[in-house]
Amino acid sequence: MPKRILFLTLYTYSLTGGIEKVCKNFIQILHSLAQQGKIEDSLSLSLYDQNQQHHKYSCFNGNKIKYLLNTFRKSFSYDVIILSHIHLLPIAKLIRQFSPKKKIILFAHGIEVWKPLSSWKKKLLSEIDTWAVSAYTAKKINELNGIPLQNIHILNNSLAKDYPFNEEKIGHSITTKYHIPADHQILLTVCRLSSSEQYKGYDKVLSALKDLVKNYPKLSYLIVGKADEAELTRIQELVFNYQLEQHVVLTGYVSDTEIENLYNQADVFAMPSKGEGFGLVFTEALAHGCRVLAGNADGSSDALLNGELGLLVNPEDTEAIYKGIKTLLSEPVQEDEATKRKEKVKAYFGFDAYVSKVAHLLGF
Repeated sequence: MPKRILFLTLYTYSLTGGIEKVCKNFIQILHSLAQQGKIEDSLSLSLYDQNQQHHKYSCFNGNKIKYLLNTFRKSFSYDVIILSHIHLLPIAKLIRQFSPKKKIILFAHGIEVWKPLSSWKKKLLSEIDTWAVSAYTAKKINELNGIPLQNIHILNNSLAKDYPFNEEKIGHSITTKYHIPADHQILLTVCRLSSSEQYKGYDKVLSALKDLVKNYPKLSYLIVGKADEAELTRIQELVFNYQLEQHVVLTGYVSDTEIENLYNQADVFAMPSKGEGFGLVFTEALAHGCRVLAGNADGSSDALLNGELGLLVNPEDTEAIYKGIKTLLSEPVQEDEATKRKEKVKAYFGFDAYVSKVAHLLGF
């Protein structure tokens, strides 16, 4: 019997982070499943989004009481409740008190579940299903909180339905906008620069870069993403101390369209993180033909298919990062190699593959 699904989120359209991309994508998944007749209906409710109301999606402008009342009331008429974030788990606890057998699923992304949880959360997670975005996240939930492995299912993130798998570098040149010499190779990182996190590895790339430019003087490094003031100051000081002012560009926030253009024209995407739940940016970069370097100590391994799609290195080892980037810069990309990588990315992390995986996990 087709099911009715209620999807609960914190943010969906108001922010542009990885979790928000997952939420937007999952709403499209629900629409596709409905069109295929695999589910009867779906409704998505966002706590913090504003001014985006339609019959399949409602937002509550941060009004927690109104959101709680609506989600609780709606829960009785939906068969499956899916939570986008562990912060929504108290709602699941309330629903379970009145509907003990209600099917509830939690998305587990990364650092928000990589820690010991309170006893009531452990108990509830042992009774509901968890969809972990990577094998690493699944392992951490099990090891740190004793959640049974049979309750944890791996659902890697996917690219959006309309994500462009560009076959060649197109768009206006980034060399003009960012004053980069036209003959430079481009090294790229896309992430949020946060003083409270500092796990993305761009500082390690900068440390490697001071030696890389000795062999590759025509190399520019773009760090793309919004930065808080403290982190921006720290990175600017590293650039100055390493004497990399002529090789590093901190772009700040740029639009998704601009990021796609940057992927198109970059030679190597490097983000040796040690805190990725999955790392959707890796699959985005691969979809545009970039060669990719990532850390081997988190969910990045899933995004690179354990090294099939890119180079995995110790994120704490600057020498390994240096050698890895040097290898990727020195080896020319063969067209058939890039095409095969894109096909593999689409097969594992494309929208259609994601629809099939979700349908399977829901029992269709």
